[in-house]
Amino acid sequence: MPYAFDPDFAEAIELLPTSSVDFSDPAAIAAARSGPGLEALMADVPDRPGVRSQDLTVPGHDGDPEVPVRVYTPVRAGTSTRAGLLYIHGGGFMTGSVAMMDAACQAYCDELDAVVVSVEYRLAPEHPYPAGLHDCYAALVWLHDRHEHLGVDPARIGVGGGSAGGGLSAATALLARDLGGPPLCFQFLQIPELDDRLETASMRQFTDTPLWNRPNAEWSWTHYLGELHGRDDVPYTAAPSRCTDLSGLPPAYVSTMEFDPLRDEGILYALALLRDGVAVELHNYPGTFHGSSLIASAAVTKREAAESLEALRRGLAPR
Repeated sequence: MPYAFDPDFAEAIELLPTSSVDFSDPAAIAAARSGPGLEALMADVPDRPGVRSQDLTVPGHDGDPEVPVRVYTPVRAGTSTRAGLLYIHGGGFMTGSVAMMDAACQAYCDELDAVVVSVEYRLAPEHPYPAGLHDCYAALVWLHDRHEHLGVDPARIGVGGGSAGGGLSAATALLARDLGGPPLCFQFLQIPELDDRLETASMRQFTDTPLWNRPNAEWSWTHYLGELHGRDDVPYTAAPSRCTDLSGLPPAYVSTMEFDPLRDEGILYALALLRDGVAVELHNYPGTFHGSSLIASAAVTKREAAESLEALRRGLAPR
């Protein structure tokens, strides 16, 4: 691969596939969900003693099935009310789980002294749009409605996630705005998947990059959109890059990676937010690729992790 990856990735990158799953095959996708998947690449991080987690189900949106969530609460005494973060995992809308992001959510809970609600939304292709989005929105409504019980300040609730989770976070913020739903103070969009049209320069260029590339993105949108795929009237709550009016949304943090097919759609979405009066912090990390943060020893990964945590801290801080 003729890409100028950061030298810190040199040893690991030879071991990374262009795809860990045959996304063209629904049976392979289903099988991958019960296997180790990307969890096998993640460091085995012990549970944090300062965090208590609980698995619950919350009411679905508008008659939908109940939604499983994992709620992380700081054990230590804190202020009378804390920030709340709805966290949405990635996985191309097709894979991933709350278990995959357990260590990250524990870290956010502990480091930010925040209540984190991680949502186990329904996955494509069995459950195309809007199933996953509705589950995320239902979890947000529950977090807001239960804020007093959870010890959360309703004015300090944010939404965030990475990759497909970043795209769903952006869509959840749009849906909350359009429905007059729970107010959000912040949206945390890491390497977000936002645009089904696949027309950006980075999407056209990066066809063989590790872990995520154009062929994977094509199947991701095919499965997620279902019967909507390929149509001109795809709703912007499915593909937020299609939204022409982003005014009224909460401030955002957007991160992108240099050799990621999703790079340009993330940058363009940040610019569109700025155009419509939304405060944005945008970071593009050089020498990186989609999922390179799995290589925790790399200096650029450590910097990205520290800056992301600080962005969350600022975004969820009292106003």
